Amino acid sequence: MEAAEAPHHERIQDPLFRLAVDLLDAGNAQALRSHLQRYPFLITQRVKFEPGYFENPSLLEFSAENPIRHGRLPLSILEVVKVILHASPERASIDYTLELVSSGRVPRECGVQVSLIELLCDHGADPNGAMSAALVHGEFGAVEALMRRGATLDLPAAAALGRERDAEKLLLQAAPGARHRALALAAQFGHVGIVRMLLDAGEDPNRFNPRMCHAHSTPLHQAALAGHEDVVRLLVERGARLDVEDTIFHGTPLGWAEHGNQGRVAGYLRGVR
Repeated sequence: MEAAEAPHHERIQDPLFRLAVDLLDAGNAQALRSHLQRYPFLITQRVKFEPGYFENPSLLEFSAENPIRHGRLPLSILEVVKVILHASPERASIDYTLELVSSGRVPRECGVQVSLIELLCDHGADPNGAMSAALVHGEFGAVEALMRRGATLDLPAAAALGRERDAEKLLLQAAPGARHRALALAAQFGHVGIVRMLLDAGEDPNRFNPRMCHAHSTPLHQAALAGHEDVVRLLVERGARLDVEDTIFHGTPLGWAEHGNQGRVAGYLRGVR
């Protein structure tokens, strides 16, 4: 296996930092506490990986299991995170860990996503900063938890959640960027009423989605991949082009539907080509 293909913890060169991550992964809160007391600089140290969303993580950020390294979290993960938080990591690290937890499936599957969100917010994490990632990854339990901690329900959030009445009210004052993002999310999650509302308000069905919202694709790509036939039909009726290729895989919406095994959507798109 190439070094860049190995799990991130296996690429850590610093033996002290590597041991801290190993103790975290093992759920050994007591040993991790002793290790951090002996080497307190580890709490603010960062490691360097290839460019991406996990290119310069601190120790705390490994606790989110996002990117996936083991596919699970230790049963004592809350105690482990408390140990790290007690050692006073940087605020930026706490904020970014909240984003990773809120957008990751492993914390949810392990039943600790909401508890970790609460713990990180108790230690000053900004719930608004994690909303975008949670929304685009469809982690709606995390979204609800973030809103309970004060995150704002804006137009993109209402669009992703399918809250038509809220979206209608928020649309009136929404900035162009928020409208663009809202269309991307409403199409991705199949909320045809909100897609129609945004198209009626002048949103372009052929514009590529905004940054941090599957920007390599259009709303039609995302709707086709997910099998949202009513959204696909509406977008096509409103002028969405069928020949636009995404910028990574160079696939058309039809290709995306076929890749997602969305037979009804693929059949419809073939019929209107």
